[in-house]
Amino acid sequence: MSNPTIHIKKGDAVDFSSDVLILKYAQAYYGVDDIAAQRLKSRSHNYPAIAPRPGDHVFLPSKGQVVARNVLFVGVPELYKFGYPEIREFAISSIEILADELPEVEEVSMTMHGVGYGLDEREAFLAEVGGLIEAFQSTRVPRHLARVTIVENDVRRAARLRRILKENVPPKFVETSHYGKTVSSTPVMEAGVRTKPHVFVAMPFGEEMEDVFIFGIQGPANAVGYLCERVDMTVFTGDILNRIKSRIETASLVIADITGGNANVYLEIGYAWGKARPTLLVVRKGEDLKFDVQGQRCIVYKNINDLAKNLEKDLTALSREKS
Repeated sequence: MSNPTIHIKKGDAVDFSSDVLILKYAQAYYGVDDIAAQRLKSRSHNYPAIAPRPGDHVFLPSKGQVVARNVLFVGVPELYKFGYPEIREFAISSIEILADELPEVEEVSMTMHGVGYGLDEREAFLAEVGGLIEAFQSTRVPRHLARVTIVENDVRRAARLRRILKENVPPKFVETSHYGKTVSSTPVMEAGVRTKPHVFVAMPFGEEMEDVFIFGIQGPANAVGYLCERVDMTVFTGDILNRIKSRIETASLVIADITGGNANVYLEIGYAWGKARPTLLVVRKGEDLKFDVQGQRCIVYKNINDLAKNLEKDLTALSREKS
């Protein structure tokens, strides 16, 4: 029995060399799943058959249409139902399927799931990695499997994933063998298993706001113990309003960045108020507040570090009040 390790590589999954590229089929195609399926379609008129129901799968030779020699499509629930537990189960099932379909497999590639439709980046990634580790420790694992590579096209996200991997996964499962500190396996083994409180973030989208979200909001929320979710209207495919409403309704807190007076952000604030969800407003210094939020408590921040410091302070106090 081999001891597989998990790696993170920056690149395009359809152009990454491996024995098998594992993709999900969430009862429709999205992103890389769609690109790979379209390429395979160019080789076969059997394209409609590449649509496995949850619990089923389709295993195909790529015939050069993607760089990986084979492609495995695993059927999963619709995207809005594909949460942290389902991501973990997808990873477990994928390895078990390969143990049956291609037991001699050595190198496998896959993508990260969840971020494009609003899930917490760290938790979604750890749920996938946790599922892989759980599969590695079972009896249904390809006997020669040596390496699973998660391919991420965003260079900054790839760097963050490497850091999360290093800080939360025991050394024997990752490419770096020396850490210089003890790593607890608790976060990765609990991801997708234990329900955790989440905050929903309403904010404008664009490159100029990405660091505000990652470092100013997501970082402090994760540090205090919250999952941090948002739904990017430029990325999400499907019934986006139902997705937004459902995540607001179940959120412990809604954080809204009203910088720029974005109409969608104000709509989400209104829905949160209507559902009696606790709401915390943040805004960059110098912005004018609209009439309907004047008088509401608001963190006015000068820069991202200022936002992170004050938000973590508020979230810590809120967490203490609830405990």
